[in-house]
Amino acid sequence: MQIVRIHQPGGPEALKLDHVAEPIPKAGEVRIKAMAIGVGRPDVLMRQGIYKWMPPLPATPGAELSGVIDQVGEGVPADRIGQRVLLSSRDLPQRGGCYVQSIAVPHSKPYLLPDRISFQDAVSLPNLQLALALLQAANLNPTAEKRALLITGAAGGVAGMLSQLAKNHGFQTIGTARTPVKRDFALANGFDVVLDSNPESLCEDVLKVTSGMGVNLAYDHLGGAYLPACIRSLSALGTAISYNVITGQPSVDVFSVMRELLSKSLGVRCFSMHTFDENETNRRELMQQAIELMATEKVRAPMPTVMLLSDVVQAHVILDKGDTLGKIVLNPQ
Repeated sequence: MQIVRIHQPGGPEALKLDHVAEPIPKAGEVRIKAMAIGVGRPDVLMRQGIYKWMPPLPATPGAELSGVIDQVGEGVPADRIGQRVLLSSRDLPQRGGCYVQSIAVPHSKPYLLPDRISFQDAVSLPNLQLALALLQAANLNPTAEKRALLITGAAGGVAGMLSQLAKNHGFQTIGTARTPVKRDFALANGFDVVLDSNPESLCEDVLKVTSGMGVNLAYDHLGGAYLPACIRSLSALGTAISYNVITGQPSVDVFSVMRELLSKSLGVRCFSMHTFDENETNRRELMQQAIELMATEKVRAPMPTVMLLSDVVQAHVILDKGDTLGKIVLNPQ
């Protein structure tokens, strides 16, 4: 079978397509024939060798795959064969491992997939799980107050999921995007307003579309000049949540910005899904919620960019350029 490995960290060319024997499930394991594989930012960090949870080399990236159980190990009921499932490496001892055509894992780790969720849509479920966790981190309380939420990088996979969830909670959803194509994509995937991705004008633009109120919540994964701009866009008692720093650390001292805006009593939270690594119950409950939301079409996955597993290098070239709309999905078969 085909497997993607990193023998030495580097650019997209560090991803090597190797050929190995198919895994044989051990006692208590199932083997999943992959039908779709998700591509995401942690895969880039792993490829570069800077992922905080880096597996030993040679390493196989990939945080999620969907497919069909085609073989079971000793002690696993034979009726598991043929089940449609999703596997997230968040449930495995070691992150990554999903850039493969087949994988053997403990039988309790895969999630059952309803027929109404396609394999390609299923690999967006971990993004929806993350979006649910991000809203959970905001400690939302019922309120009659008009609420608005800002999300940078609105064309991304997590952003689209988060926007749909926020609208279900009654928020006006405001996003940012760099190009007209990305702005149109974000609007088509649930945002009410999409602003130009310019940190210098962001606060002023947000105040205009919120009638001078600002936003209650701001979610930023870009960092750099964007996080301070998000903080300045908050209304009184608002919270900014940083869940990545793709463009680097904040460009100014965040605490200084908060002191400057002291009368607003603002908050900033740094968020990582790894917070749930040791809380299996909550983590899996969030995924089950995600599956139910997608199965009932309360939240929908964005139209994916589908590429062959053998085109994984090109997929990472696109990811590095930031040209993605929604989710890149690899077809492994």
